[in-house]
Amino acid sequence: LMYVITIFIGLTVGATTNAEAFLNLATIKIIVLGLFAFSFGTAGGVLFGKVMCKLSKGTINPMIGAAGVSAVPMAARVVQKVGQEENPSNFLLMHAMGPNVAGVIGSAVAAGVLLAMFK
Repeated sequence: LMYVITIFIGLTVGATTNAEAFLNLATIKIIVLGLFAFSFGTAGGVLFGKVMCKLSKGTINPMIGAAGVSAVPMAARVVQKVGQEENPSNFLLMHAMGPNVAGVIGSAVAAGVLLAMFK
């Protein structure tokens, strides 16, 4: 249902917006800043997952850090799938959703900081 609603929102916004109003410098800035925020969130999540694994002497699965990306719920499902391919007794989905939602919040904060810095 989420994917269908996203497609409908994209179609309605795209169908009602003029190219002159949408394709301007401010929109391109927002897209670029969003890509930077997504990149920082991904790198930070992966690095922090590895740090947590080292500090816990291997009791925390470092793949949880990969779920810190703000692609809800896709990143968490990918972590679950890859984890079960390695070890069928891995059940990481519920543990991966926490950093997944935190990644959404972190990306929004990072985008806001970058937008304030480069305004």
